[in-house]
Order: sequence, then C-alpha cells, then structure tokens
Amino acid sequence: MSRWYISVSMSAIGHSRPLRVLPRGRHAAPREVVAESQRERLLVAMADAVAAKGYVAVAVADVIERAGVSRRSFYEHFANKEECFLAAYDAGVATLLAAVAEAEAEVDPGDLAAVARVGTETYLQVLADNPAFARTFLIEVLAAGTAALAHRDAVHQRFAARLHDTYTSAAGGAPVPDADLFRATVGAIHELVVARLVADGPGALPGLLGPILEVERRLLG
Repeated sequence: MSRWYISVSMSAIGHSRPLRVLPRGRHAAPREVVAESQRERLLVAMADAVAAKGYVAVAVADVIERAGVSRRSFYEHFANKEECFLAAYDAGVATLLAAVAEAEAEVDPGDLAAVARVGTETYLQVLADNPAFARTFLIEVLAAGTAALAHRDAVHQRFAARLHDTYTSAAGGAPVPDADLFRATVGAIHELVVARLVADGPGALPGLLGPILEVERRLLG
C-alpha cells in the first residue's frame, strides 16, 4: 500500500517525512512557493495542535508556533482559527478519499468483495499512519462549531455516495440498496472507528477491517 501524504493540503500530518525546507537569502524561493509552504505548515500545525490540546483549547499562537510562521503570515492565509481548521479538514478528507480511490482502482471493479476490502483497508491504514489527522478530524471536529459539523455531514454524504457508486458499478445493472442504507452504513462504520480510536488509539484501527466488512455485508447484502 502506498504511503499517504497530504502535500499542500497537509503533507506531514503523520510525520511520515519532514516538512520541506525552503532555500534562504539570495536563493529564496518565489513568493508563491513560500506562501504554499506556509499554508502547508499551518494546516499540519493545526492538526497537530488540535490533536494535542483539543480544538477549544487551541489558539492561533499554538498553530503559528508549530508551523514556524509569523502571526501576520497566518492572517494572510486565514481569517481565524476556525477557517484554518476547516481548510485542514477539507484538505485532509479530500486526500483520504483520493487514497481510497487510488487503491480501489488497482482491483477489478466488478469484484465487489475485493473493492470493499482494499478500500476499507486503505481507509483504516491511512488513519493509523496519521494519528493527528485521525483524532483531530474524527473526534475534535465535534467541538469545532456548526460550520465544522456541516462539513462533517457533507463528508459522510460523500462517503455514502462513493459506496453507492461502487456497488452500482459492481452490480452490472442489478438493483442496489436504497441510498439511505449507504448513509446508514457510513454512520455505522464511523461509530466503530471512533469507538476503537478512543479506546485503543489509531494504531488499532486496521484491526477493524473484518468487522467493517461484516457491517457492509449485513446492511448492503
């Protein structure tokens, strides 16, 4: 399985590799590259800070200290802490979905069992490899306000739509379950993942592969 990095969108959440170091002095990078690196570091720092302290307790000062950028630079990218958090959330989820899609594309789309297994395995391993991302965006999002909850709801709907599309493609024209069942399946999976994350930590999440596949089998047939 390929490693997951959120580059520009959060390249080092799981500390899989260090952040890029930009050249200084007369060899300084162009302004756009500097801005991109600052934004990247701020998104990573937001995930790390929230995972460590909880969303409510995190201040902009915590984020800029971890990111190694100035307060002025922070406000050049984001209006406030919430905006930075939502940007990090959206970027991380987009890359998570892309990682799942990439993994599923390597198996026969008509083999539903194989697609479900590799997609679920990738999802769980990405979370396990990126503990700050897992805790921040599965647990702390609940404390981040109504806008964050709306983003979370939209993400669940995206996962449900993707699951629906996967089943529809594999069905080859045969009937598939109602859309509400796919949304219910996503909710059940989410509850299992959050409960395991809280009880045993992100490293234990890959152990949910079997139970999650069983949930899908029982709810979706």
